[in-house]
Amino acid sequence: MWGIPQEAYQESMEDCLKGNAVPQWYIAVDGESIIGGLGVIENDFHPRKDLAPNVCAVYVDEAFRGRGIAGRLLSFACEDMHTLGIDTLYLLANRTGFYEQYGWEYLCMVTGDGEEEPSRCYMHQYK
Repeated sequence: MWGIPQEAYQESMEDCLKGNAVPQWYIAVDGESIIGGLGVIENDFHPRKDLAPNVCAVYVDEAFRGRGIAGRLLSFACEDMHTLGIDTLYLLANRTGFYEQYGWEYLCMVTGDGEEEPSRCYMHQYK
């Protein structure tokens, strides 16, 4: 997914079970089915190491989109990170208007590793 080897996701998810604040992974379920999720990792494959940690892999199954699930996942992750002592998160995306509605602010353009075009970098500060 997103050009990242599945093993990288698996390793990061296993690391979140070790009790550190980062990485963390969050899922939304419907019954026993995973319908969405996102992660918080140290760096989402870009050279701006000062913009950390990063929300990554925000995804909601197409059949469940438009129901506010991504927004609830984002809010939950921000709240959880706050309880773990992290009040500022960053996110790279090319969607304009989506993340702003959940309190994220556009910060700058960042070119990801191996990408030719820059992406929008958003910042969320816990209030």
